Amino acid sequence: MANTYTQAYFHLVFSPKNRNALIGKTWAADLEKYITGIIQNNNHKLLAIGSMPDHIHIFIGYNLNQLIPDLVESIKTSSNAWIKYNSLSKYKFEWQKGYGAFTHSHSQIDTVVNYVLNQDKHHQKKSFREEYLEILHKNNIEFNDNYLFDFFDD
Repeated sequence: MANTYTQAYFHLVFSPKNRNALIGKTWAADLEKYITGIIQNNNHKLLAIGSMPDHIHIFIGYNLNQLIPDLVESIKTSSNAWIKYNSLSKYKFEWQKGYGAFTHSHSQIDTVVNYVLNQDKHHQKKSFREEYLEILHKNNIEFNDNYLFDFFDD
């Protein structure tokens, strides 16, 4: 009897609406733990998560039984409700529509994990806009500027 074997890794990136810097340093770690629970409850394996005030990176071992759009919707909807319920943001918090989802090979795991976990250091040199455009270019993704995240001068 034949079995099915899969291995897939996804790097997810998304931002609060209007790219507002609403992810507070005092509760970012709790948000990351909450999102970790969502990922695990959907049978994915969290490899790394790192948030900045204006965006978040999530790197997972992906379970092919769930569509990426459904997973991202679950993360955004549930974490948005959790942020509101716990009154964590003094401003209206919403995740921006859209997201980035990029695949990686097994040999890239350590590199991507280090990248995600060192966002503070990384963003001392590059803005989120520069970072995101670089990821799109490295992955040869054609894009329309009108449909990117709402970027403002950093």
